[in-house]
Order: sequence, then C-alpha cells, then structure tokens
Amino acid sequence: MENKVIKQISLFAENKPGRLANVANKLKSAGINIRAFTIAESGDFGIIRMVVDKSDYAHSVLHEAGFTVSETSVLGIEMEDVPGSMSRIAEVFGKAKINLDYAYAFVTREQKALLIVRVNEIEKAIKTLEEENIKLIGMNELEKI
Repeated sequence: MENKVIKQISLFAENKPGRLANVANKLKSAGINIRAFTIAESGDFGIIRMVVDKSDYAHSVLHEAGFTVSETSVLGIEMEDVPGSMSRIAEVFGKAKINLDYAYAFVTREQKALLIVRVNEIEKAIKTLEEENIKLIGMNELEKI
C-alpha cells in the first residue's frame, strides 16, 4: 500500500513578498523539481503544500534552511484530462463516505491530469479507488513524470 502514497511537503511560512521565491530557490539549487503546489493563506502566515520529485531530500534541504517543514501522506490519482473526470472521483469518494480534506491538480506531459488529495481514510480510499479501476500514482512514478 505504501507504493500508492505520495509524500507531500508542507511548509509553514510568513505571508510576505519573496518567501515563495526563497523556497523555490532552495529547491532549485538542490536540483529538486516542484511538480505541483498550492498555498493556503491564514493572515500573517501560510502553508505551502507541494509535491516534488525528491520529497525526502526536499524535506532535508528546507529543514536545514530553517523552514518549518513536514511530510504528509497524500494520494495521486491519474485522470483523463476531459470534462467529467473530477466528477467521477468525487462520486466514488462520496459513495464510499471518504472525506476530502483538500485537493489540487496538474496536467502531466502525457496529457493526463493528476489529482493530489488528502483524505480522512487513506487506506479505505486506496482500496476504493483500486476497486473502481482508478489508477494511483506513487512516488516512483511521480519521480518520472
């Protein structure tokens, strides 16, 4: 089951100009590629959530640079990049009573959409998605995208 999980980097940072540039430059200097990210703002601070090609190394680089950083287990769900793909995933989760804590997405080079989700019951979500023949992308596959 572990090969179906993606390690997301979450970074707590001040909400001020230049902070994202600082984070991105640290990753750039380390040769780490950001695949997708989202920022949730909360007044003077924000949470930067990102999926990168080398999550353990990114965690180390950012921690050593003085950032408050953590890893979270999320799922990467491959979808066709067509209308209705998101609807199907939402219906599967709704029917199984799996709650989405948050989600964000990006389009891959192969013209597939990759939906990153944090759910309340990750093992149940994996089982449910596999039963519905919905492809999950793990860290090994993510590194190749």
